[in-house]
Amino acid sequence: MKVLFIGDIVGNTGRKAVKTLLPELKSKYNPHIIIANAENAAGGRGVTAAIIKEFADLGVHGFTMGNHTWDNRDIFEWIDDDKRVVRPANFPPGTPGRGMTTIKANGKELVILNLQGRTFLPAIDCPFRTADELLERAGKQSKAILVDFHAEATSEKIAMGWHLDGRASFVVGTHTHVQTNDDTILPNGTGYLTDCGMVGSKEGVLGMERDAVLRKFKTQLPVRFTVCEGKWHFHAVFVEIDDSTGKAVRINKIRIREDEWIMS
Repeated sequence: MKVLFIGDIVGNTGRKAVKTLLPELKSKYNPHIIIANAENAAGGRGVTAAIIKEFADLGVHGFTMGNHTWDNRDIFEWIDDDKRVVRPANFPPGTPGRGMTTIKANGKELVILNLQGRTFLPAIDCPFRTADELLERAGKQSKAILVDFHAEATSEKIAMGWHLDGRASFVVGTHTHVQTNDDTILPNGTGYLTDCGMVGSKEGVLGMERDAVLRKFKTQLPVRFTVCEGKWHFHAVFVEIDDSTGKAVRINKIRIREDEWIMS
């Protein structure tokens, strides 16, 4: 199975990049299933049903979220019904939506599980224990399992990779918006990348307008962040999973800049 995972899509600039590049990426990698982190897709905060439809029409099959899941209040109207979208599974019991789902496309099945870290983020339920509980169920549904661990601390992400080695096909980090260079296949067959990166403006700070971010750092006063426009960069990762074992056999980081059009 070939899977394309797209890093945090930030605002209109990020959506434009996805719209521009996805046809070429589909031609180059021929993925069976495409997953994207959409928690910043609507103006940098949250996502809307219209944006989910926009991405689905482009060929994205499933969507993960994170700490900005609830920033657009209309999500409460549709998240329970949209089985393509997962929010962090370690939100407390009774939270709307689901933390795990099965995506079926092009004759393949992929379980996607979303978790949120607790280091430097709001204290919610333990992602490690939640992973243990859900992976036992997931293994009965499919051998191919992708985990999006939306976390701030690299140490927490690396720990999760080791914790799930041999139980998940691929553990990919999101949230920091900076693609890391540590893609690897762990000893028991789990593919791992600390952070996939982002899709959005490369002229700002993590996709946000840089002057506002600088003002915040220099003055410590309240500042409203807005999505940065300008040239984009696109970060994603391609992973190939052995259908018979559920183990990762190949990982390719993808990093593209609008003004260079270099794919690596």
